[in-house]
Amino acid sequence: MTFSAVIVAAGSGTRAGPGQAKQWRLLAGKPVLRWSVEAFLAAGASEIVIVTSEDGELAVGETLNGLPGWRIARGGATRALSVQAGLSALAARPGDEHVLVHDAARPFLRSDTIERLLTALRGAEGAIPALPVADTLKRAEAGARLATTSRDNLWRAQTPQAFRRDVLVSAYSAWASTDEPTDDAQVVEAAGGRVMIAQGDPLLMKLTYPEDFAMAERLAGAARVTRVGQGFDAHRWGPGDSVWLCGVEITHDETLIGHSDADAGLHALTDALLGAIGEGDIGDHFPPTDPQWKGAASDKFLIHAADLVRAKGGVIINVDVTLICERPKIKPHRAAMRERLAEILSLPLDRVSVKATTTEKMGFTGRGEGLAAQAVVAVETPA
Repeated sequence: MTFSAVIVAAGSGTRAGPGQAKQWRLLAGKPVLRWSVEAFLAAGASEIVIVTSEDGELAVGETLNGLPGWRIARGGATRALSVQAGLSALAARPGDEHVLVHDAARPFLRSDTIERLLTALRGAEGAIPALPVADTLKRAEAGARLATTSRDNLWRAQTPQAFRRDVLVSAYSAWASTDEPTDDAQVVEAAGGRVMIAQGDPLLMKLTYPEDFAMAERLAGAARVTRVGQGFDAHRWGPGDSVWLCGVEITHDETLIGHSDADAGLHALTDALLGAIGEGDIGDHFPPTDPQWKGAASDKFLIHAADLVRAKGGVIINVDVTLICERPKIKPHRAAMRERLAEILSLPLDRVSVKATTTEKMGFTGRGEGLAAQAVVAVETPA
């Protein structure tokens, strides 16, 4: 079932405390807005419109770098105007296409919530995720005694909220109240549309106050998994006067032979990252039969693998490379190698390890026929 999405990210979020607006803040190392965009992409959204302020347009590009399928719309003075701007920015499609409107400050969106909304929308003009109120409700008015309010048939509405696109556009056009609607379902209800309730998700909390971020950090840790990848590469020695290892050129009386610059350390590390996220190996992405990679610097391969990790919402935790050779001596160059890998991967130096060993004159490396490298990485990704 195809659908598009509008994410409202134009607010300043002043109640969340000083600093950046909450949609740009990091949550488990990833901007809050990116969590929702990745969730919509994973669920198959055909198009995503991010509604933001003029000041936020640059931040959107930085936040969503590497992700496809989104565009920006300029928000209005109120949430309702921002939603309408997002709807207008969607590509022209049949009016009954499904559109999901979501608040950027709810990062823990999952595909099963989207599926339940789209299913509920089959028999209605709108559908919202909601949770029954579990706490006892009290009404406290100035000068009046505290009173208990029945919680029967009361629900806590969440986002995203799903609608038939033409219904939502028409309902906003017909909204006559001077009061600002509290959500999009209220607008459709006022126009006589039927809105269904789908099962909500307790994790789909809205980040409003500073303490919400502390709770979200704990939840984000529980909603992520650590993956381990390994890589191995070997190249034979041939005529030359230098060799590239882990992004550093070392003067030597031979060079490693390969289609690219034959940097075995970077090749092994690239394969380890690709393996951690199930994206094949370096040959799948950079075939040795393709002439454009002839003599190419291998840092391009590693940068590509790291970008794929980030596009999946992943964070590289640490990397560990072992070079296996009798020569050249690695120790004099190890610090430079670590610094170069840390630079390429944007990692702190203490999360990058480069080691070297020999095979005690045994095997092809021991006989000086070639050099080998192996790498292990840890990557944290959404569960």
